[in-house]
Amino acid sequence: MVELPDGRRVRGTGWRRPRGDVPAPDFAVYLLGRDPRLEGWPYRWVRWRDFGLPASTEDAMDALREAHRRAGSERVEVACGAGVGRTGTALAALAIEAGIGAEDAVAWVREHYHPRAVETRRQRRWLTEVARDHR
Repeated sequence: MVELPDGRRVRGTGWRRPRGDVPAPDFAVYLLGRDPRLEGWPYRWVRWRDFGLPASTEDAMDALREAHRRAGSERVEVACGAGVGRTGTALAALAIEAGIGAEDAVAWVREHYHPRAVETRRQRRWLTEVARDHR
């Protein structure tokens, strides 16, 4: 569970990881190459290939802003395949939504979530674009 700078909490995880006894989320955002076609809880699917960027920044940020809003009162989960690169990039975007500057977002998510979060230069540049549009 990651606590964002504004106090909202989001669970970052990998789609392929066993769920175990972790409670189901009230809402989730899945960052995958194809729709997981999940039943059991509401979710948004963002088309986002491994090591890449979302197919649509607008769709990705709309889903992440919904996750951010809902995290104020609901259990929210964000996941990609392994739970590192795309999930870390999405959590960094949520940190920007919560008030962290783009120049600090990658370091913040690596400290608070996973040391290898945001795996590519393109993902780091994308976060700068997200922050610019956030203003």
